[in-house]
Amino acid sequence: MVGKNILHPTSAAPEPAARPAAASRSSASDWGLLLLRLTFGLLMAGHGAQKLFGLFGGGGLSATGRGFESLGYRPGEVFAVFGGLSELLGGLGLALGLLTPLASAALIGVMINAMVTVTGSRGLWAADGGLEYNVSIAVVALAIAAIGPGRLAVDRIFPWGKGGWPEAGLALGLGGLGAAVTLSL
Repeated sequence: MVGKNILHPTSAAPEPAARPAAASRSSASDWGLLLLRLTFGLLMAGHGAQKLFGLFGGGGLSATGRGFESLGYRPGEVFAVFGGLSELLGGLGLALGLLTPLASAALIGVMINAMVTVTGSRGLWAADGGLEYNVSIAVVALAIAAIGPGRLAVDRIFPWGKGGWPEAGLALGLGGLGAAVTLSL
């Protein structure tokens, strides 16, 4: 009986097969990312719909355009369309986990513009009209680009669907560039 261990008869038994089913199950982190994406994404999409279509108590394009003109954006309605579409499409993209780095970039760019033109001079706290809300949205968008949208996302089949430094860099870079271009016009 060469090779057989009498003291430990199970040591010669084959290893149990790995459980591949566990790899296909979603985890609490996947559901947590979905909750974050849906909450922030749909709220931002709703905010864009307020600007563009007057839904959810929003003023619509004409009123939003006048508001943008009072902030120095001319022509106001054109910038209202850019801002509204960035929020609507960026929010929907984030909610679905679709083109996540680009959706994050759209939201980051809009939030940078809001911080520079509206909330930055009012301090940190939202109660004073400050940066708190805008910073929170920009950070969540950047974090989702860095972490990835999770397994419960359309992007899961694409290389950028895993998140990482390149995706976070792209979101922050494009968001910052879009904000800089908009602010310079």
